[in-house]
Amino acid sequence: MTTPLLDVRNLYLHYADQKGAVHAVDGLSFTLPGKGHALGIVGESGSGKSSLALAIMRLLPTNIARYEGEIYWQGSAISDLSDAQFRREVRWHKIALVPQGALNGFNPVLRVGDQIIEPAVAEGRLPKRAARARAQELLELVGLPVETYDRYPHELSGGMKQRAMIAAALILEPPLVIMDEPTSALDVSVQAQIMNLLKHLKKELGLSIIFITHDIALASDICDSLAVVYAGELVEIGHADVMLTAPQHPYSQKLLASIPRLHDRQLPEFIPGAPPDLRQPPTGCRFHLRCPLVFDRCRVASPPVFEPEAGQETRCWLLDPGDSEPV
Repeated sequence: MTTPLLDVRNLYLHYADQKGAVHAVDGLSFTLPGKGHALGIVGESGSGKSSLALAIMRLLPTNIARYEGEIYWQGSAISDLSDAQFRREVRWHKIALVPQGALNGFNPVLRVGDQIIEPAVAEGRLPKRAARARAQELLELVGLPVETYDRYPHELSGGMKQRAMIAAALILEPPLVIMDEPTSALDVSVQAQIMNLLKHLKKELGLSIIFITHDIALASDICDSLAVVYAGELVEIGHADVMLTAPQHPYSQKLLASIPRLHDRQLPEFIPGAPPDLRQPPTGCRFHLRCPLVFDRCRVASPPVFEPEAGQETRCWLLDPGDSEPV
């Protein structure tokens, strides 16, 4: 069996709060198979998607109540590394992050190029002249003129800033980049340009991507597999074609039903209610308060992982062949 590029097992990230710990990431497990694979992480706002990215990158705030789990990079346990080792050996070198709100991620008083090369020169990974040449190559690769290197962030449009941020993530040639809502602040035409750029990088560089978004339709444009998260838990994961045509979890089905369709008379549906308070997650299946197919067992017992199709994993009691019918 081939060793996956990234293997995340039972990852937890809880934030300390005056009213109790916020269970932002609660036991998530998934694998990223290998080079050139794009995994989409989809779910509503507040489901824990961005916290998952921060947990993988170990970019943690000070108010952490719980942070544990195992993360393997090509079979090696990078979760066992010290913070200093992780910074030197993993962050930007193996895994890079384009964070949510990246359009405001540049320091307004520093030139764009100096910020792009910062991860390379901060710890002497590249001489400044070599880093500058590499940054200029990357700017051209993402469709920006070389002169962008000497510009200030306010001189760039939103799409240009996003491309520059992607260039910054690639400065040390990491095999994997986590993209957290990379097109959320862009208009539709620029959004399409960024998606085409990501598909180009995936094909030409063999870049692996974790694509975080609330838009399952957007994820389907680039992702080979999709993972659906809800209230800090992963509820379903599988190949993109299966997840888009035959999702088994009611939440996944509701997300698909909310997408407007060009050649369909059926109107988009909405998901009733709101995500639960992650300070006090509901017992049983966390979606049961909003699920149209809920029955008694859903309210009291957290469902295990079922495998309705090869390569598809779903946490839902409806898939238990020995259970009673829903009411």
